[in-house]
This record gives sequence, structure tokens and C-alpha cells, in this order.
Amino acid sequence: MDFIAAYLPTAMSTDMTIAQLPLALPEIIMLCMASIVLIVDLFLNDKTRGGTYILSQFTLVALAIITIMTFSKQDTIAFHGTFIRDGMGDLLKIFIYIATFAVFLYSKSYLKARDIYKGEYYVLGLFGVLGMMIMVSAQSFLTIYLGLELLSLCMYAMVALQRDSIIASESAMKYFVLGAIASGMLLYGMSMIYGATGSLELSTISAAVAEKQQNIILIFGLVFIVVGVAFKLGAVPFHMWLPDVYQGSPTAVTIFIGSAPKIAAFAMMMRLLVDGLGALHVQWQDMLMIMAIASMAIGNVIAIAQTNLKRMLAYSTISHVGFIMLGVLTATKEGYAASMFYTITYTLMALGAFGIIMLMSRMGFESDKLDDLRGLNHRSPWFAFMMLIFMFSMAGVPPFVGFWAKLQVLKAVISIDLVWLALLAVIFSIIGAFYYLRIIKLMYFDTPKETSGIEAASDVRLLLSVNGIVVLGLGLYPQLIMGLITSVI
Repeated sequence: MDFIAAYLPTAMSTDMTIAQLPLALPEIIMLCMASIVLIVDLFLNDKTRGGTYILSQFTLVALAIITIMTFSKQDTIAFHGTFIRDGMGDLLKIFIYIATFAVFLYSKSYLKARDIYKGEYYVLGLFGVLGMMIMVSAQSFLTIYLGLELLSLCMYAMVALQRDSIIASESAMKYFVLGAIASGMLLYGMSMIYGATGSLELSTISAAVAEKQQNIILIFGLVFIVVGVAFKLGAVPFHMWLPDVYQGSPTAVTIFIGSAPKIAAFAMMMRLLVDGLGALHVQWQDMLMIMAIASMAIGNVIAIAQTNLKRMLAYSTISHVGFIMLGVLTATKEGYAASMFYTITYTLMALGAFGIIMLMSRMGFESDKLDDLRGLNHRSPWFAFMMLIFMFSMAGVPPFVGFWAKLQVLKAVISIDLVWLALLAVIFSIIGAFYYLRIIKLMYFDTPKETSGIEAASDVRLLLSVNGIVVLGLGLYPQLIMGLITSVI
């Protein structure tokens, strides 16, 4: 009888866990499909590698449809407090699918031209997306860390995909070493929070932190967690890896690192700092404020001195991360929504900018120098116009969507009476506009190095055009996304 009494709770718990499996349906499907793609690719050769690509894209499209059909209208915590299904998570996942779909499509011709059109790229990409999905829906320190490490390990391997490139190997090694240090700091911070609260679940931690706000162990743990989050975002002073990895990686990998993982990093920041440690917002607000100012300053100023386009976009990313942090540090619903809007729109802009770089690349030519854009308007007026849209949007010029993203963040910052911080952000944005306008000047007013037209696959041309039109359209109708974001925050 004692045995039965001990067994019954376990059986009931198991039945409850099985009943909750549909909540994690997107993650389960992604795990199964990534494994299937890995196995199928073993039986394909270079001529039939397109099967891996098609299967990967089909997976992303199917997951987007499933997530939309099962979109969560309420917060549901499952699997003993380790997983949450909510509207914010579902919306972020949909944009992760869209970004990864675009990355795979943009990269296909680039990978073929450099003889790295291999299944590993797509398998690692899909497993990386699984890691992002876990991070987005994590409700426990353990789940967050597992998702983060799955994503990180995939990205380390992707950076070193071009095995005959010394620069790529060096970038991968630097990324791995610094990433391991940052992960160790994040884990150490989590262990301290666990020691102070006795739980790994964010909801339990949030309640415990509200009672022990002055606990010195909590403050120390918070510092290490902020360091880990800042590294994954690429915020100053934990940005050292970003320019080297962007420049050293194949552009097909750079576009992956610079797009969807930023959405996952934003979700991790929200889950850890807002859901788990929201009661300590006075402490992490000051830390984020310092990093945001430093990121906007260093990112925009150093970007001006760059001649490599990918390295310039890396410093540009650092400055944009500063704006994302500005929204979160307000600790208001409006600030969180503005930051989420900024993250999504930045991802769309980054996809287009790197897509143009790959459009102009060819066998033996990377097109990653600023001078390579000279006279692009003479070679392809349409894609010069697309690049103009992306650059104006990143600079925050109206009516493009980047302007509305910056405006929403600034309004949130002003609403908590930090007018001086909003003024600093405007000043740094004006400084940053210089290197974006320099690209437009090169495309429209300089003599081209080459006069031949740009050859690219029709699907790449179509997606780039759609990408540019979406950025312009969202600038004209920003409420299309902003309304959705406000409803799920």
C-alpha cells in the first residue's frame, strides 16, 4: 500500500505531463524534422543537396503555419514550471521562422559558389532555431541555459564551416572561448540566484526576489546574469567577439548570427530580467543604462572608421543593441513593447542589408568592402533602391520603419522622465547616420568599379524585393506589427 501511495502522484504527474505535450508541439516537430534532415542528408550528394534545402524550408513554413493556428491567447505554464506558452513567445517564434527562411534562401547561391553547400549548414541552422525556440518559451533557469547552449554550439560550428579559411577558424575559436566564458558567468549567476531563492523556476524566483530585494547574494547573481545576457546581445563592454565573427565568418553564417538569434537574445533578457528578476529592476536598470549608452557611443563612432562592410554592420548592430536595452530598462509595458518592436524591425533590416552583400558576391569575390558598393545604381537601380531603404531605415529616417522603432523607444524613455537619456540616444543616432548616408553616396554618386549587371537567382531577387517593400510598408503602417506586439506583452 505504501508503494501504491508513493506511485500514484508520479503516475498522475506523468499523465499531466503527457497532456501538456501539445503546448510544445512546435519544439517537438522541429526536433523531429532536424533529425530527419540530418539523416536524409547522409544519402544525398552535391547534385541532390537541394533536397536538404527544400526539406529545411518546408519545416520552417510548416512550423509557422502550426504556430499561427495554435497561437496562444493566454499564458500557460507547463512541464513542472519549466516551459511557458504565451503570445509573446509565439509571435517571436513566428519571426524567428521568417528570418531563418530568408537566411536559407539568401545563402543558397552563396554556399554553392564557395563549395560549402552542405547539409551541415541547414542541420545546424535548424537545431539553432530549436535552441532559440526553447529560449523564447523558457520559464526556468535550466531551460534557458539548455536552449542557449544548443544555439551557441550550433553557431560556433557554423562560423568554422569554411574549413580552408584561416580567418573563419580564428573567428570560430575566439567566439567559442569568449562564449564559453560568458556562459560560465551566466551559469554562475543562476547558481547564486538559486542559492538565494531555492528554485530554478522564474515564477517562484520572482516571488522570492520580491521578498528579499536587499539580499547581497541576489545582487551578485544579477550582475553575472546581466553579463551573460549582454554578451549574447553584443552590448559594450562585452562586444569584442562581434566585429571579428561578423567579418571572419562566411556571409551566409554572418546573416544567420545577425538576425534570428537577436530575437532569441531579447526573449532571454525578458524572461530573466523581467519575468524572473523584475523586483530588482532598480538595480538592473542602472546596469542596462550604462551599457546602452556605451553601446550607442562606441558602436556608432567606431563604425565610421570601418572600410569593411560586414565589420561596419557589426558595430551598427552594437549601437542598435543599445536602443533595444533602452526600451527594456524603462521597466514599463510600453518600453518592453517598443524594445520588441525594435528587435523585430532590426532583424528585417539586417536580413536585407546582408542579403544585398550576398547578391553582389560571386565566386572568388566577397563584396564585403564599402568600395564594392560604388556605383551600384548604375549596375542595378532597383537593388540600389532596396539598399537605400535598408540604410535609411537603420539610420532612423522617416518614413521608414527604423524611424518608428527609434521613436517608440524614445517615447518610452521620456515617459519615465529620463529626457537626458533620450537626448543622448538622438545625438548618437545622428552620428550614426553618417556611415549609413556614406553608403548611399557611394551607390548613387560614385563611379562604379564594374559596369556589368548583377547576376542572381530569381528567388533571391524576389525575396530581397519583398524584404525592402516590407521595411518600407511597415514604415508607412507601423501599427500592423506594433498592435500585435502591444497585445501580447
